[in-house]
Amino acid sequence: MIPDKAPKEDVFHAGGDLKKDAHVPNFEKYKELYLQSIEHPDEFWGDIAKDFYWKSKHTGQFMDYNFDVTKGEIYIKCMEGATTNICYNVLDCNVHERGLGDKVAFYWEGNEPGDEMTVTYRELLQQVCQFANVLKSQGVKKGDRVSIYMPMVVELVVAMLACVRIGAVHSIVFAGFSAESLCERILDSQCSLLITADGFYRGDKLINLKVIADDALQKCRDKSFPVQRCIMLKHLSKEVEAIPLSSQSPPAKRPCPDLQVPWNPEVDQCWLSLLSGVSEECEPEWCDSEDPLFILYTSGSTGKPKGVLHTIGGYMLYVATTFKLVFDYHPEDVYWCTADIGWITGHSYITYGPLANGATSVLFEGLPTYPDVSRMWEIVDKYQVTKFYTAPTAIRLLMKYGSEPVQKYKRDSLKVLGTVGEPINPEAWQWYYSVVGEKRCPVVDTFWQTETGGHVLTPLPAATPMKPGSATFPFFGVVPAILNESGEELEGPSEGYLVFKQPWPGVMRTVFGNHQRFETTYFEQFPGYYVTGDAPLMTDISGLLYYMIILWVVCTSGHLLSTAEVESALVEHEAVVEAAVVSRPHPVKGESLYCFVTLTDGVSFSRTLEAQLKKQVREKIGAIATPDFIQNAPGLPKTRSGKIMRRVLRKIARNERDLGDVSTLADSSVIELLFQNHCCGAM
Repeated sequence: MIPDKAPKEDVFHAGGDLKKDAHVPNFEKYKELYLQSIEHPDEFWGDIAKDFYWKSKHTGQFMDYNFDVTKGEIYIKCMEGATTNICYNVLDCNVHERGLGDKVAFYWEGNEPGDEMTVTYRELLQQVCQFANVLKSQGVKKGDRVSIYMPMVVELVVAMLACVRIGAVHSIVFAGFSAESLCERILDSQCSLLITADGFYRGDKLINLKVIADDALQKCRDKSFPVQRCIMLKHLSKEVEAIPLSSQSPPAKRPCPDLQVPWNPEVDQCWLSLLSGVSEECEPEWCDSEDPLFILYTSGSTGKPKGVLHTIGGYMLYVATTFKLVFDYHPEDVYWCTADIGWITGHSYITYGPLANGATSVLFEGLPTYPDVSRMWEIVDKYQVTKFYTAPTAIRLLMKYGSEPVQKYKRDSLKVLGTVGEPINPEAWQWYYSVVGEKRCPVVDTFWQTETGGHVLTPLPAATPMKPGSATFPFFGVVPAILNESGEELEGPSEGYLVFKQPWPGVMRTVFGNHQRFETTYFEQFPGYYVTGDAPLMTDISGLLYYMIILWVVCTSGHLLSTAEVESALVEHEAVVEAAVVSRPHPVKGESLYCFVTLTDGVSFSRTLEAQLKKQVREKIGAIATPDFIQNAPGLPKTRSGKIMRRVLRKIARNERDLGDVSTLADSSVIELLFQNHCCGAM
């Protein structure tokens, strides 16, 4: 349901004068509400909680926590004792109480143009209830973990909401992960059932998902953990005449009737067959606010991925509120987040946040460059998208092709643009703002993590100033600080570690099955603070407001240098498409700048080009920023969501082969190429 209590909808609206940094409409109102949210968080969030359905009320404090490992076990609790069901709130309440049954929940856009369907809130509720009954028939009960390994189809949303309707905990694994990664996550979360699909196309590439899933299940058996049941959706191999469109996504435009689908009758069951004759009504399981909602794995610098656990009540409040305010949501909006549901962005800002607000969203299966580089803008016009949320990597990718593919389409429906996943360099920000948004759409550059559940540092449209590629502010209830190595809080323009001083409702509660790892990773370094784990940041703290410049910093010869600034200087050269800069130990200066550059097609790396790039950085920033090493990088190591894995680049810069967990790499072949091109200067 839409949280309207605090702040009110009309407080933040797009359309302010974006050029007046200190005179943005509602800026003073933002400060007033922000202070209320941190000084009286129970009252602030308690008012918002009134707009949601609670079967029973909470007892005791609204928020209770301990961030100090020296004072005992770390814990965060929100509305403990209250009972609710998040599926009931995002579907039943919208259909039966708010009269949104006929409103479109999702416009599904398949990989192939013309492969599409529309799902209303009423249809989604019926499908979820049906599949929830299927899960119960398979023995799934409250507290059980269910692994979901599916492409971006409506049934993925159905599966996750069906789990939470009956109190089960979903663990979604991105459909680009390997069998080993899937197996590892099934084992760690002790999943009782796997839900998958036969296969899907990603651009021109066919992914035989069931083959990978079967390989993972065999690996689980080899490790003495047999998963007894696997439900498979026929996405590519289904028979057209057998599909009732109201219950399942339509036949793919590029069907694969000959797709080889391995089948184990002792384990495998067909999604469609299981639905036959199943009731479309299913009573929700009422759960405590602090019961587990989902587990989502995020990689660490060493060891196995961490199973980040979020709980029901606080997460529901937080993603609903951040979605509403950060994207300035209005009931007539059509919202599109291009992320995959396999990542936290898809959990929070494709499924739970938009549905909690009764929003209409685009659910996209394909790629931004398939079948051509205008695909995203064609979709924007097709569905009249008003709020658009994507990754800086996608923006930089499309920048390579210039403005013409964008300007083929009107895009006049757009009102707010957002970025997520990594810092956006000023050049990409300006292109996004000027070309895509035609200088009329606020850009919300959001900073958050899997662990935070939702946005923690972000501009708000026409309520806070925008600063290309850098400026952002704490969301309501979030209290950031900057610490030095000794754990002392810094004031004024300073460099240090980003921490948070108190919890907000949506923050993670633990690492599944390993609370000690949770405490060690996030709270041990600076007792009393939640530590983000990011590298040191440069920041300008001014009064109540935080200009958090989310940048990696290198300290060379006593100077703290922003690597993003160096990257921006490098990509201004016409030969450079993308750049990433990391630190490398230096015997004299402490740290040196090691730069990876991806060149424009047809350009060869040479000493002459290297000299030009060093000169350009010197001229743009100063002699202290002159790169020590510049390496040709045909590709950069990125996650499947497009985020550059800078810790891997730091290892390569140091010529260290032990890279830690690289299961999230989209293309592992780039690693060896980067080692081959390594600059072999003295360490």
